[in-house]
Amino acid sequence: RKININEAPTTAAIKLIGGKWKLCILWQLSQKKMRFGELQRAVGDITQQMLSKQLKEMAKDNLIKRKVYEVIPPKVEYSLTAFGKSGIPVLTEFVIGLAKNDFKLDLFLKCKVIINNVTTLIFSF
Repeated sequence: RKININEAPTTAAIKLIGGKWKLCILWQLSQKKMRFGELQRAVGDITQQMLSKQLKEMAKDNLIKRKVYEVIPPKVEYSLTAFGKSGIPVLTEFVIGLAKNDFKLDLFLKCKVIINNVTTLIFSF
């Protein structure tokens, strides 16, 4: 995605991490490097097709990196780039705030809800 430097930070953030799954994928990858199947199980109710699409978009946007190991069977690991890691402190504070306010944290971690305003916070600092 092309980000216009003149557009609002919120608009740029939404282009990068908007949608139902990207925040959850970022959160899961902030915990550790993961393979595709492991990531799919951690995220929850995401289809293979949707996870693959989201990972491709996030790699293109330099949020995550995809490392392919030349072994048989093929092995691919996903991890956050430095840019992807840059939003994690804000996301962590947001999650802590949710927990302090008795928000159903497990729902957030499993991406059963859409967090509307977190994209305003992430990457706008």
